Amino acid sequence: MKRIIIIMLCAALHIKGQAQQIMTIRGKASYYADRFHGRKTANGERYHVDSMTCAHLRFPFGTRLRVKHLESGKEVVVRVNDRGPYSNRYIIDLSKTAARELGILQHGHADVELSLYDIVVPYKKQEEQLILPPFQEYPDSFPLFIPIPDDLQP
Repeated sequence: MKRIIIIMLCAALHIKGQAQQIMTIRGKASYYADRFHGRKTANGERYHVDSMTCAHLRFPFGTRLRVKHLESGKEVVVRVNDRGPYSNRYIIDLSKTAARELGILQHGHADVELSLYDIVVPYKKQEEQLILPPFQEYPDSFPLFIPIPDDLQP
């Protein structure tokens, strides 16, 4: 009986130790074609070629990943905002800017290593964010001060 308890305790400690290790995944990365610019991603955002985002099948939206090019050693940090790639050959699809930073535009793909950069970043849709108009849209006759009513003056 003691032997079973000791084995179970060792197994539980081993699993806990593995969960605390930094997870790294190795595989091939590709990048989005220009034709996807402006299209909606899986989380509702619009893809922009200049963003530092990526597509991954399993990481939650908002997760930041450190992507390291194994040949050159260059690294970028990207945020997951889409699902994919749906090919068994690739583990991640990068935005064009992220691919340029890593130096994989010429080949179209590269061997990379993914690791978690930090915890999940909360996601908030753009429609929910407070968007203020630019300062130039205010009328020229906007008063510099607001007069105080007579009954509130000292």
